[in-house]
Amino acid sequence: MFSGIVEQLGEVTSVVPRGRGKTLQIRSPLPVSAAAGVGSADREQVGLGDSIAVMGVCLTVEAIEPPYTFTLAAGAETLETTIIGGLRAGDRVQLERALRMGDRLDGHMVQGHVDGVGVVQSLSQERESWILWLQPPPSLMRYIATKGSIAINGVSLTVNEVLSDTCRINIVPYTIIETLLGELAAGSHVNIEVDMVARYLERLLSARSGDGEHSGKLSFERLAQLGYRSG
Repeated sequence: MFSGIVEQLGEVTSVVPRGRGKTLQIRSPLPVSAAAGVGSADREQVGLGDSIAVMGVCLTVEAIEPPYTFTLAAGAETLETTIIGGLRAGDRVQLERALRMGDRLDGHMVQGHVDGVGVVQSLSQERESWILWLQPPPSLMRYIATKGSIAINGVSLTVNEVLSDTCRINIVPYTIIETLLGELAAGSHVNIEVDMVARYLERLLSARSGDGEHSGKLSFERLAQLGYRSG
């Protein structure tokens, strides 16, 4: 589980095919140690078995080269359904380590399970903010709400406006400076993870009504039919 707050920027140092997947070697300021990792007492440094979100995709560390290099594996499905498949040596990536119990949740609950790839329509600076217009896959639009949360390449952001097939996101200068979002341009592809609450709510409602998993669509009328009433 992650919070959508980028911890460090790293650089892909190699991409090696492995079967239908690939292994990615990444160098970053995150300290790497053979004594760290899942099951060890040292969880402050990167170690074997750790979960790390790379551009919003949860991957597992399978090899380390202290002091600052680690390797992760990406399977065929990950390569086909996210922008990870397009990474090349020399590319910079956003990194976030998994949350620890008791950590502050400065963003929102992010699983690192990408729901789809969207296309940037534009990114421009207006007054104190940067305005991102994004076209998500049509299948994800019903999960995106004004003032709701969304993760773009692993960055927790707030949706400011939703139209029929696009949404507007205002990005504060600090986020532009500390992430790679400022490098986006019209036509850029980005990983999108919608708010998990929206996904689970739709599944629960569709299961209760007897509809198929993918056929339940939320609306005020549908909620009223299921017994939900406004105060």
